[in-house]
Amino acid sequence: MFKTVRKISFLLIGCLLALTGCNEETSINTEEHQRVIEPQKQPVQKPQEQPHKEEDKQPAVVNVIDPNTTTIIKTFLPGELGFANNPDAYKQELAQWAKDLARGTEKAAGYDQRMVLDKIDVNGQIIKGKPQIILDEAELVSRVLAASAMGGDVELPLTVTESGYKQEDTAHLSEVVVGSYTTYFNSGVVGRSKNIELSAIAINNVIVGTGDIFSFNTTVGPSDAAHGYQPAKEIVNKKMVMGIGGGICQTSSTLFNAVDQVGVSYVEKHHHSLSVGYVPQGRDATVSYGGPDFRFQNTTGVPLLIKAIYSQGKLTVEIRTSTAYKSQIKR
Repeated sequence: MFKTVRKISFLLIGCLLALTGCNEETSINTEEHQRVIEPQKQPVQKPQEQPHKEEDKQPAVVNVIDPNTTTIIKTFLPGELGFANNPDAYKQELAQWAKDLARGTEKAAGYDQRMVLDKIDVNGQIIKGKPQIILDEAELVSRVLAASAMGGDVELPLTVTESGYKQEDTAHLSEVVVGSYTTYFNSGVVGRSKNIELSAIAINNVIVGTGDIFSFNTTVGPSDAAHGYQPAKEIVNKKMVMGIGGGICQTSSTLFNAVDQVGVSYVEKHHHSLSVGYVPQGRDATVSYGGPDFRFQNTTGVPLLIKAIYSQGKLTVEIRTSTAYKSQIKR
């Protein structure tokens, strides 16, 4: 009986050991199976950063702009023009360009514009002229130089000056005569008489405001056949020759002697190469469109009106202003 019990005990122990061995093998096989069927997780790799490339530096560009139209009239590449390597030559090139831009060339008109003064028509209405426009050449060069290092936009430095009178003054400017002069000519010389008449009409009723600059050539315009002027004798290089427009210098000289009585400042004035008979020696003012001009600035402190009165054989030029301004004139 005791032996039987011992045998049974051994049998039970053996079974238990066998079961344990199966479980361990199954567990091992299961883990290995998982390792086989499950892909191994690889570490996530971050994309390699590309080395930072410094952008190429763009060359400086200077655009010169017209403030009235906002259009670009000139583009400079300072680096290509020697801004860094030859600054003196660069500045000289800018100065020449600014001069041509202001004063014009044979192929293009410049920005500088003389004032065309207003006139009063036969009905008392104003015929508008044009303001004076000056391009400051030195300031333009300075602005372009300042922008040449980094680039940028530069506006043209333009100064626009309107005529120096008030609209309400126009009805009174003819009230009093403050200067007058008369010259005489042979009305039988038809061509010369006609030329004097046309030029007198051109300067008649012109308003010369305070500070305004009057230009005879600008006011009268071309004295050629297209504008009605006729052949007449004129002085050229100390000789009397026939030319279209001969005689207009009598109008400019008569104007000079009238306006000289109110103490204006002269901007440009020239004498003939020969004496003339209609004014005393040294009291003439020769003119020629595109050449010598007679110009004066109104420095009297009050607006003036030019009256030119043409009649048979006689030309009178009067300088007038309003009664209120007469006592204020600086002579």
